[in-house]
Amino acid sequence: MLLASLLLGALLIAPLLLRRFLPYFWTDLVYHAELLRILLKFVSRRRRRPLFLALDRFLEQAKTRPNKAFIVFENKRYSFRDADRESNRIAHALRDASALSPGDTALLFMHNEPEFIFCWLALAKLGCACALLNSSIRARSLTSSVRCCRGATVLIASAELQEAVEEVYEDLQQEGLTRIFITAEELRSSRLKSLTRAAQESSDADVPQKLRANVSFTSPAVYIYTSGTTGLPKAAVINQTRLLAALAVLASNGVTDTDVIYVTLPLYHTAGFLVGFMGSIETGSTIILRRRFSASRFWDECRAHGVTVIQYIGEVLRYLCNTPQRASDQQHGVRLAVGNGLRSDVWREFLKRFGHIEIREFYASTEGNVGFVNYAGKLGAVGRVSFLHKKLFPYAIIQYNTELDEPLRDSRGLCVEVPKGHTGLLVSKITEIAPFVGYAQNDQQTEKKRLRNVFKHGDVYFNSGDLMKIDHDNFIYFQDRVGDTFRWKGENVATTEVSDIISMLDFVEEANVYGVQVPGHEGRIGMAAVKLKDGKEFECKKAFEHVCRFLPVYARPRFIRIQSSMDITSTFKQLKLKLVEAGFNPSMTSDSLYFLCEREQTYVSLNASIYRQILSHSIKL
Repeated sequence: MLLASLLLGALLIAPLLLRRFLPYFWTDLVYHAELLRILLKFVSRRRRRPLFLALDRFLEQAKTRPNKAFIVFENKRYSFRDADRESNRIAHALRDASALSPGDTALLFMHNEPEFIFCWLALAKLGCACALLNSSIRARSLTSSVRCCRGATVLIASAELQEAVEEVYEDLQQEGLTRIFITAEELRSSRLKSLTRAAQESSDADVPQKLRANVSFTSPAVYIYTSGTTGLPKAAVINQTRLLAALAVLASNGVTDTDVIYVTLPLYHTAGFLVGFMGSIETGSTIILRRRFSASRFWDECRAHGVTVIQYIGEVLRYLCNTPQRASDQQHGVRLAVGNGLRSDVWREFLKRFGHIEIREFYASTEGNVGFVNYAGKLGAVGRVSFLHKKLFPYAIIQYNTELDEPLRDSRGLCVEVPKGHTGLLVSKITEIAPFVGYAQNDQQTEKKRLRNVFKHGDVYFNSGDLMKIDHDNFIYFQDRVGDTFRWKGENVATTEVSDIISMLDFVEEANVYGVQVPGHEGRIGMAAVKLKDGKEFECKKAFEHVCRFLPVYARPRFIRIQSSMDITSTFKQLKLKLVEAGFNPSMTSDSLYFLCEREQTYVSLNASIYRQILSHSIKL
């Protein structure tokens, strides 16, 4: 009787003890059970013969739910069967034109539109890899992106991008692109070919599976560009194993076939392609695809289409919070928001403004081999760490010397892990289950991301380039990026590459590019300290036209500071800290400052009035 009473008492007090000492016990238990389920499914798929690829999951969906809406775009509805047949037509058209053979690589230069998805499916059916070009790049940035995938012979572009293609047509020919297709019936040039007309005349019969018989799990599936799209791009190689793993992202966050997903992020971006598109292939969800993000129409379209899941990068939710308040702000069916880069203040304001929506903030990078998910909903955290997660995907946060821009090492030449609560560099061990494939045609940058002799001589870790911190409750927080890269408009900007572009101006001797913070804005916006050549003046109009031609919008320096000399270290590295601290405040320097004014199509002198308008958001950045 006494034993029974003790057991009953223990059962009654256990929930209280768990809530007091292990508040995340049940949340952790549910998440890790789901993590194990996903891993078992992944392993099971890896063992299937013939090989089971991400494409095969789409084919399963097209067979089991052929009439279900897969893509809704500008009031047009495409079922899974429609997508299957449209992609078959494109595949046959490309094959009939002798444009591609199994194992080849094609380039997609397209806006968000159903044809983007159909083309990728077609290329996958042909056993071809696909490079996803940023649709905002032009001129030198475009040809540099093409050069990253040397060996590609075919480019497929949206109708609206014909002019951009024509501008660099000869350069593209020199890079080996002998066939350029446009997804339009009417073309501006006879040098281009209409993929739309060719597909209309082609069969929608299934593409023979034998065409992809030689595809393996290590075969490149997709090339996604990162950081270097500012001028000297790097194409991260996403192999078939990584693509297969990406199927689980939405499913692991509770998304099912009953959900409707609003995809406003570009499909050439990791978030749009791997999370939005690939995730929906796994779950069988409906994608509401939008050409580009619109804050003013966001919630109206969510209501009109019955959207239940939205994607974001930090900026997206801030834009929504900055729209005029409406009585209907909380009248929607959105239950889940999945993304990364969300600032704590925006997170708090978003929930207050738009009601109870579960936020699933995560950390990952296009080329990286480790990721975290904030499944517990801790405000500000990018994830939660655990023993099991670390066992499966070994990672560490190590001491980092930001002045020397390198990890600190002990007397044995090995790295030192930081204690909880301290900031350090995130590194993750490169293993068979967590590989790092690297960048196409760029062995130097690939090796730069490999950190050797971390905890024992001979080991190799992936250098994330991100400074992180783990608190005493095992939540992990993003702190900053190391080196010369900053983030603006959801894109990484490599400062050395922007400096190279600015230095092409004939009146510029040297340029030092860095990111500065603007109150109320996520990330850092580009600014350049410039030293002019002797006897030269800063030519505002010429500088404006130059950066607009060679750099995408997010990478263009919005502020220019003219200096008589550049501060450098003893090893001739440019100093940025004081420049970053001074920012673009005209009262902080006697140097001339300029502001990129899109309304006047030139750089204008940055005075106190313009500075105040930027801070008050009267001038939009």
